This record gives sequence, structure tokens and C-alpha cells, in this order.
Amino acid sequence: MVTDEFDTQAPPSLAMPASWQATVLLGALTLVLGLVVTFHPTSSLNVVAILLGILMIFSGIFHLLRVFDVNEVHRVWVGIVGLLFVVIGVLLIRHLNLTLAIIGVFIGITWIVQGLVSLIAGFSGGTREGRIWWIAFGAISLIAGVVVAVAPVTSLNTLAVLLGMWFVIMGIFEIVAGFMLRQALSRTDTVQG
Repeated sequence: MVTDEFDTQAPPSLAMPASWQATVLLGALTLVLGLVVTFHPTSSLNVVAILLGILMIFSGIFHLLRVFDVNEVHRVWVGIVGLLFVVIGVLLIRHLNLTLAIIGVFIGITWIVQGLVSLIAGFSGGTREGRIWWIAFGAISLIAGVVVAVAPVTSLNTLAVLLGMWFVIMGIFEIVAGFMLRQALSRTDTVQG
């Protein structure tokens, strides 16, 4: 067996025992996140909105600091952009419903565009295999996008609950997979020992 001198991959016997623990831990964290988002969708969305506002404020401060750089060619414009980012960030934090509505409208428009592109690809594809799936996906995405764009805040709460349920299911599967990996490793150790 030829080994590469740059091969840094650990032998399976050393890497695998820690991986089942990491898988169980990741699954537990995903499960907890899913439960929090499922049972407190509005609070979870508010955290996302606040983080978006904080991001805008920090970005604005970064732009404002660039104003003091003598090598900055567009100092006036950078200063204006920095002030706008700070003001928008404060508004996003201060008016969470507005922020959630903006996020919902953005998601809705994205899904509408995605749905239209998928429909066009499905209808213009001729007799291509999987054409019906493109059309079905496009129609569902288009309808979901319109619903989210029309009622963004209510739709986001529903989406948050569904996302939380998805995280719960993923977390459970990851935990089970971790314990199955542990069991497989113990059987391998028994056979080798």
C-alpha cells in the first residue's frame, strides 16, 4: 500500500470513536434548536431581526471609520452610506414587525422568481426527463412565494414553526445515527479484540 507523505487523514480506528459523540451532540443541539423555534417562533424571528439590525449598525460603523482614512477616495459617499446603515440598523431593531415584513417579502419574492424560473425550465425542456418535477416545483414555489409576499409576518411565523419541526426531526435522526455508529464501532472493536 502506497502512502502519500502529505496524507494527514487519521486512521479510522482513531477518528471514528469521537465521531459518534460529535454526531449525538450535533443532533442534541439541533433538537433543542428545533424545539425552541417550534414553540417560540415569534421570539426566534425577533432574534434574527435584531441580529440583522446589529449587522447593519456594525457595517455602518465600519464605513464611518473609513471616512477618517486619508487614502479613501470617496470619503463623503462612504460616510453617507455608513450613516444610512446605522440609521437602518436602528430602525430594524426598533421596529421588529417592519423587519420581519421585509424578510418575509424578500423570501416571498425569491420564491416567486425561483418558481417562475423552474416553470420556464419545465415547460421549455421538451421531453426532458424530470420535466414534470420542474413544473411541480415551480408551481409550488410560485404559490408559496405569493402567499409569503402577501402576508409576510404571519407566513414567517408558520415557516418558523415548520422549520423548527424540521430541526426536531433532523436532531432525532442525528442522535439515532450517532448511537447506531457507536454500536457499530463497539461491534468492530469486539471483532478485532
